[in-house]
Amino acid sequence: MKIIAMIPARYAATRFPFKLMQPLGNKTVIRHTYDNTVATQLFDEVYVVTDHDIIFNEIQSHGGKAIMSQRTHESGSDRIAEAITDLAIDVVINVQGDEPFVNKQLLQTMVQLFKEDVAMAIKVATPYKPITDAAQVHNPNIVKVVVDHHENALMFSRAAIPFHRDQTIAVTYKEHIGVYGFRKEVLLQFTQWPMGILESIEKLEQLRYLENGVPIKMIATNDAGVKIDVPEDLPIAEAYLNQMK
Repeated sequence: MKIIAMIPARYAATRFPFKLMQPLGNKTVIRHTYDNTVATQLFDEVYVVTDHDIIFNEIQSHGGKAIMSQRTHESGSDRIAEAITDLAIDVVINVQGDEPFVNKQLLQTMVQLFKEDVAMAIKVATPYKPITDAAQVHNPNIVKVVVDHHENALMFSRAAIPFHRDQTIAVTYKEHIGVYGFRKEVLLQFTQWPMGILESIEKLEQLRYLENGVPIKMIATNDAGVKIDVPEDLPIAEAYLNQMK
């Protein structure tokens, strides 16, 4: 089984333009992500797939592997699907470019999940973590997920799900973490399906799988890492980097 990592890297982010090229210590954010992914030694290959020659050259000029997107894409999944079309691979792990401190244990769990799935029943896998800050439950930028008894996703939403009607029952809300593992064939199918009503309403691409009957295996974790989403996150990442030294 050949398993690779793909790091989608869009240059112009809405909330923090050019964030992947911001300096973080002695490297850019995207180089930290790439180098730390390679350092896990979990993957046969690691690529950055990008829409801009600045990021492409940043990776290539430092000895890394990068692929330039040929089309405009709405999501990281679409960008990765284009990049892997002609690659002889079985599984691709989508590593977020704005999470420079890669969680090796989580990635190892995801890789092992696919390796042990001899029946190839798992098509898509992605992690979640418990929400401990009550303010995040109603934050639409925090995507919530509910799962069944087999740890498969039932629904993703920006709303607080499940709705806590019976206050006598304790509820643990779960935050979806946007790292994915896909079998190649289902990711290529994803690009051929039209956007469904739930995805259109919520603007969550993972709902396209559920709307087309593809189960999503959820993986519990307690460590979501350090994500650089807005400018205020960069000093937090700097402090985390200094702690690691």
